[in-house]
Amino acid sequence: MAYVSDLFIAVERHKPMKSVDQAVAIADKGFEGCIHGRTGSKRQLLLVDAATLAEFRLEPGIMRENITIVGLNVADLRMGQRLAIGGAVLEVTIPCEPCFRMDEIRTGLQEALGNRRGVLCRVVQGGQISRGDRIQICEAVMVIPSAGGAR
Repeated sequence: MAYVSDLFIAVERHKPMKSVDQAVAIADKGFEGCIHGRTGSKRQLLLVDAATLAEFRLEPGIMRENITIVGLNVADLRMGQRLAIGGAVLEVTIPCEPCFRMDEIRTGLQEALGNRRGVLCRVVQGGQISRGDRIQICEAVMVIPSAGGAR
């Protein structure tokens, strides 16, 4: 069973993330109060799995993730997959490429992480997410407009 172990909000640039017990995901924006939330962005929330943090001996939040997950390898998620977490639904958009800031944590970490920095998501449906919330993987739903409309 996959679940949320930690939640973080960036309240200031280049400062440690603020650990919270719950956060409100705002549709097409990110977490309420997080300075990284941007309307229309593919980079609204960052998800990292706890196993990756443990492997690299990193504390939750240090990679600037919004959600730390236990029981799910986020590198296995595919673009377009949706995750139901608490009252919110997130859509996986792109992998998060390790940037130079990872080397500020530890020299060589950017290269060592490879494709394991996590995945970025957009908020499809807003709602509250809390520590301990279970995570359900759903496939993306494709809506096909009707050809003619009601008669």
